Amino acid sequence: MPNLNKVIVMGNLTRDPELRQTPNNTDVCQIGMAINRNYTDGGGEKQQETTFVDAEAWGKTGEVINQYLHKGDPILVEGRLKFDQWQDQ
Repeated sequence: MPNLNKVIVMGNLTRDPELRQTPNNTDVCQIGMAINRNYTDGGGEKQQETTFVDAEAWGKTGEVINQYLHKGDPILVEGRLKFDQWQDQ
């Protein structure tokens, strides 16, 4: 069976984009997003939950995001899902 790793999320930037370069001069733009979900619970009450996601955009895409988007702006991101894990020592 083939594998598929694709996500599409839409939300608002939680901070201004941060553009950095790798040692081989490739641009990497780091962003934080808040994704809101509005729904009505079983008791008829309106609810909202927020999911916070960090993402990276590489190359020209990262340059454009850094140049034109700012904290609070809406953004749609399409890409692959990758979890980074750290172990505190």
